[in-house]
Amino acid sequence: MLFTEEHEMFRKALRKMLVKEAYPYFEQWEKERDIPRSFWIKLGENGFLCPMASEEYGGLGLDFGYSMILTEELERVGAGLASGITLHSDIVTPYIETYGTVAQKEKWLPKSVRGELISAIAMTEPGAGSDLAGIQTTARLEGDYYVLNGEKTFITNGIKADYVVVVCKTDPKAQPAYKGISLLVVETGMQGFTRGKKLDKIGMHSADTGELIFENVKVPVDYLLGEEGKGFYYLMNKLQQERLIVAIEVQVEAEEMLQLTIDYVKERRAFGSRIADFQNTQFKLAEMATEIDMGRTYIQSLVAKHIAGEDIVKEVSMAKWWISEMAKRVASECLQLHGGYGYMEEYEIARRYRDIPVAAIYAGTTEVMKGIIAKQILK
Repeated sequence: MLFTEEHEMFRKALRKMLVKEAYPYFEQWEKERDIPRSFWIKLGENGFLCPMASEEYGGLGLDFGYSMILTEELERVGAGLASGITLHSDIVTPYIETYGTVAQKEKWLPKSVRGELISAIAMTEPGAGSDLAGIQTTARLEGDYYVLNGEKTFITNGIKADYVVVVCKTDPKAQPAYKGISLLVVETGMQGFTRGKKLDKIGMHSADTGELIFENVKVPVDYLLGEEGKGFYYLMNKLQQERLIVAIEVQVEAEEMLQLTIDYVKERRAFGSRIADFQNTQFKLAEMATEIDMGRTYIQSLVAKHIAGEDIVKEVSMAKWWISEMAKRVASECLQLHGGYGYMEEYEIARRYRDIPVAAIYAGTTEVMKGIIAKQILK
């Protein structure tokens, strides 16, 4: 069994907190396009942020199963809530814990666990997304500092982040290019580090997504994360967990959309019958339920393997592309079964329909995932 009694206690406590502190306010947060910092602090105070962080840095030192529960329960509230918090909790802070020095961990981890600091990771640029080796942001070593120049876009937590792990080239002439990539940590307040606009997205409205600009930012050499020139390897190592988290998020979205639709068709009537009584409706529900169950079973197996430390890059890539595409199909079918009401913002299905397409794009597009799988099975 994947979850123990302790896991379920964690879920129960988290859900209780979300019922009180998130569900009643989430639609307002969507309208305001912001998750208040006070909510981050409440998560931290209750021990829900960064559950895998070591106890010596304020975390609980728990397994990935707890991170999965955090992701699932936040996603059930809404994709905009889960996006930034899971990125901070289980995508960015693991870079600090795995590759950071003791001084770096002491500086950033305890406050990250408490929700006092919000983090981001800056990979994508206006001219480079899936092709990480093609980034143009550079960091030139001058004495005790790196001088950082470049632009980043589509950065989750970009506007609110207190510190950002920036993917940059410390050796622009390296061949192959990926061997020149390093990771630098940039803090709010560093001269030359500014934010561009907060991006206006189709969905995930409450999630903070922005542009970052670096103009001759002097980053201390001791803010280099890990070794110079090893950044690409670090990214590849951590992308397995990031893509697994995205697969979990979209799996939950599919489950939530199906349940919303089941509830709706059982109540809504047309031509003298419940919509649920029409054979077409039943077939559509059966098809969706089957695919969703298959996704859930696969996710559970991958999480168990990930906790065990197995290399599942191929399988996670399969899950990430297939479940995100499946969730897009579910979103479309569920909206259709809601009829005209599905197109109304007052119905939750409309929000979830808007939120879902980007999952097939970020953390590696569907096409990139298929390329990774092909390489794995052909080598």
